[in-house]
Amino acid sequence: MTLLSEIIVSVLLVAAGLFGLVGSFGLLKLPNTMTRLHAPTKATTLGVGSTLLASMLYFLLFQGRLSWHELLITMFLLLTAPITANFIAKAHLHRFRDQETLPDTGTPDDWATFEDEAKEMEPVMTRTTPPR
Repeated sequence: MTLLSEIIVSVLLVAAGLFGLVGSFGLLKLPNTMTRLHAPTKATTLGVGSTLLASMLYFLLFQGRLSWHELLITMFLLLTAPITANFIAKAHLHRFRDQETLPDTGTPDDWATFEDEAKEMEPVMTRTTPPR
């Protein structure tokens, strides 16, 4: 049982390192914001999640106690990393990016660029001083 436990913990740590390496490489080498955003999100979710899972299993199997702090950190990361990536993508789209400058989605649907809403929301000159 001890050898199997050590192998499971080791595989999780190696997988976490590989996810971190691939996420860092993707962050550096992908060409634009929308494609570059995907790599660190996956690295955070899968890499750090694997590290914390390996740590939880280590303490549970070798010391006989469950670490609740690591479980809470894992749940926090699994919930917040995709939401943060979504917020960054929405902020990128709200900066009035043209459809032509965005990468291909690979599906029949296009990006939601808010071009029609942007034209409607152009600033209107208003009078700041009241008439006399």
